[in-house]
Amino acid sequence: MTSAAPLQAGTEAPDFTLGSTSGESVTLSGFREKQNVLLAFFPLAFTGVCTSEMCAFSDGFDEFLGAGVQVLPISVDAVPSLKEFRSKHHMKTELLSDFKREASAAFGVLRPDTFFSNRAYFLIDKAGMIRWSYVEETPGTKRENAELLDAIRAVGL
Repeated sequence: MTSAAPLQAGTEAPDFTLGSTSGESVTLSGFREKQNVLLAFFPLAFTGVCTSEMCAFSDGFDEFLGAGVQVLPISVDAVPSLKEFRSKHHMKTELLSDFKREASAAFGVLRPDTFFSNRAYFLIDKAGMIRWSYVEETPGTKRENAELLDAIRAVGL
């Protein structure tokens, strides 16, 4: 159960600014007119499926960039926890902290039963529009990089 219906393709992506493992804040609108973005909400750092997914994003880092897409993984974990998670698994991508749950709520993927986000993906074009989205039925499942790259190609980004 989520707090609101997840946003769908054809919707303008709500803007947010979140802390990052880089030490800098990341604002979604800062990518407008510059780069397509894949938001990848994940429930919690240091859990099995999330670790597998984030390591896969790291392994496929160059493929996503080659497809013209910046992957922005987001969880409700605090920045220090995400920094340790990223360091422990030698991840290439920076991780974003939605500690106040504002982005998760805005995209309709905050789970009121656990107060973390469901695993969900939102492909956002350079104009700030959601072009594709997918929300997992349970937090214990994830899309593979190949499926995500197929979705990127399918929408013509």
